[in-house]
Amino acid sequence: ETRVRETRVCVRARDSCRVVSCRVVEGGMMTTSRCATTRAARGAARVDKRRARARGAGGAASRGAARRGVIRYAGEDSTAVNEVATTFPFVKIVAQEELKLALTLNVVDARIGGVLIMGDRGTAKSVSVRSLVQLLPEIDVVENDAFNSSPTDPELMGPDVRAKFNRKEALKTTKMRVPMVEVPLGTTEDRICGTIDIEKALSEGTKAYDPGLLAKANRGLLYIDEVNLLDDSLVDVVLDSAAGGWNTVEREGISLTHPAKFIMIGSGNPEEGELRPQLLDRFGMAVNIRTIYDLDQRTELVMNKLAYEKDPKGYTKECEVETNELKAKIVAAQKILPNVTLDRDLALKISGVCALVNVDGLRGDIVVTRAAKALVAFEGRDVVTAEDIGRIIGPCLSHRLRKDAMDTMDGSFKVMLAFNKIFKGSAMLNFAETMAEGIKAPEPEKPKDEKPKEKPKPKAGAWSGLPGGR
Repeated sequence: ETRVRETRVCVRARDSCRVVSCRVVEGGMMTTSRCATTRAARGAARVDKRRARARGAGGAASRGAARRGVIRYAGEDSTAVNEVATTFPFVKIVAQEELKLALTLNVVDARIGGVLIMGDRGTAKSVSVRSLVQLLPEIDVVENDAFNSSPTDPELMGPDVRAKFNRKEALKTTKMRVPMVEVPLGTTEDRICGTIDIEKALSEGTKAYDPGLLAKANRGLLYIDEVNLLDDSLVDVVLDSAAGGWNTVEREGISLTHPAKFIMIGSGNPEEGELRPQLLDRFGMAVNIRTIYDLDQRTELVMNKLAYEKDPKGYTKECEVETNELKAKIVAAQKILPNVTLDRDLALKISGVCALVNVDGLRGDIVVTRAAKALVAFEGRDVVTAEDIGRIIGPCLSHRLRKDAMDTMDGSFKVMLAFNKIFKGSAMLNFAETMAEGIKAPEPEKPKDEKPKEKPKPKAGAWSGLPGGR
């Protein structure tokens, strides 16, 4: 006689009864029993799932999703999805030109490798990234696919879609915005990589994969706020996927590999901690932003923010023309990008700058080249010049320099000194002496209007010394 009893615990039930099902096998016959609490919990789960699908077609219900303004799944209709919540207009961010340029260039060419944004509190770091969703173009995806699979490129397909593609089956497609996925600070490794689908395992008794954030970020952007506070184990997981473009899941009897090609954007406050060198090198560009002290710019930004809070939809509607112009410019740049050329002499000079500042590896050379081409395409040209390289080489290399605790010089300043020496042939015989000269404090100027002090006259009757000045 065979007798096996299996008990599973309900993760959704909130009453005293926690048992989902008891499977009893007696003499080869299996029976399954479920409690009333379990049936209610599964019914609530179905309702939650329907609501989630409704949000994918029309809007985000939760506060967090409304703040991010992004839905990651393609809907069943042919319209573009994840155009839901209103965010502060990207075109109304005052100053911070280097930050806006770095974000825009990464949208033009995703191969640049992302942006690291470090700066003071309240300098519109997160606002700038979240408002970038307004500029993201539309892409073709396979309908109802959790991996945002491409209908034509097998390297960007999930496992199920690739199997259908190999069998020459027809794939239903739709359009969606390039997805932007946020990694919460308190997330877990299971939520990032994905795990087993508990609901399907309990209801159907089959092993199924529940996609994580890396799957949802495929062909899109992965945003990590307060990246310098992220747990090291999670950093390692993200780094592995960012390096290879694939995520491998081996857990609970599931073995699965899916594409995870994304642009990584991180932001943080340097006062709260430094980033590991391995993570720093993964970002294509790095931008250090500071508080605006210009009175006119501060006032303009405050007034823009107050107007947006008063009527978010109306204020966004007023900026629609500027936003559409910038969006069209990005789409045109993506078409020009394959035809942009870079002279070999300029490529040699780029490598010379990287070698002069002791950049480890070749990732810096590659990123500078790609960023320069993206800038040229964004401005509607097709030939890279030395001036174009000078505009982007600082953000591409400054975070790759070796750290010296005794060196107070900014990394971007070192990069620009090396750029001037290689590209402009300045008389810098010794680079170390030039850098030391660059941080030397200027000598104080002598006042010009001061008159020489006159000797005080001796008092009447005072002894003036011996005759002859002795």
